[in-house]
Amino acid sequence: ADPTDKDQLEQWLGGIGSTKVEIKVPQRGEKVELLATVKRNAQYSLIQYLSKRATDAAVSGKALIELEEHLELPRTPLRIECYDISNISGTSVVASMVVFEDGLAKKSEYRRFAIDTSTATDDTRAMHQVITRRMKRLLADRNVNHSEVAETGGKLSKFAYPPQLIVVDGGAPQVAAAQRALDELGITDIALVGLAKRLEEVWLPNSQDPLILPRTSEGMYLLQRIRDEAHRFAISFHRSRRSKVMLESLLDEIPQLGETRRAALLDRFGSVTAMRKASAEELAATPGIGATIASIIFNH
Repeated sequence: ADPTDKDQLEQWLGGIGSTKVEIKVPQRGEKVELLATVKRNAQYSLIQYLSKRATDAAVSGKALIELEEHLELPRTPLRIECYDISNISGTSVVASMVVFEDGLAKKSEYRRFAIDTSTATDDTRAMHQVITRRMKRLLADRNVNHSEVAETGGKLSKFAYPPQLIVVDGGAPQVAAAQRALDELGITDIALVGLAKRLEEVWLPNSQDPLILPRTSEGMYLLQRIRDEAHRFAISFHRSRRSKVMLESLLDEIPQLGETRRAALLDRFGSVTAMRKASAEELAATPGIGATIASIIFNH
């Protein structure tokens, strides 16, 4: 129970058989500071516990074996790729791909995709597009002679390594779109599931009903962690893209700013917020932007 929440404490104490409970929550003084310290220490302990679980090889191994059994996979999913679509009001639709190997995040292989909204008008079409693009790269890399690449000292593309399991953020419609992309490319050796946020249901292709994994299973915890990481990565990309579009639109309205000067400002500041906080002198320090142009920008 939250030690600062009177209702929670009353409910908890009532649940263990207390007949009459009078609770006084400190409002000021040393006891308030003590409660704040207790709450902060509990939060730190929880973060440390979750962090340890996330990097524990034994826990990760158990989670992968559980997924193999629950999803009836032909092999242990040592490489899992998860995809999420970020679409806020239909602007700057983007997708993310995160990679987990042996149950651990491999951030060097994360990828972001800008979605072509002329053909992808909703989340399912966007999911079909991103899975198609990813798998086409995989098929192209499969045609490369790997031994020749090794002999010449080259390195394989990071897209050359196939996942044993693809996870998409969403339910039956998103899974169907991803499966359609795999079918169109003739890929039959990669398993696919979707994880729906509302009830944390696991959806399999061509299934009428979802699979409900035990809430306490390590496999479910791993799926949730992968899905949440894909969502976080997609949101961060979406925000940066939206800020860049806003800045480009803002710069288009300012006279005497050609393509070269706009590019210099974008490279230096990167966002509308950063430009609005900049002084005229900071704007003038941008390559190609003198005091006169900086004054025009600042006033605008």
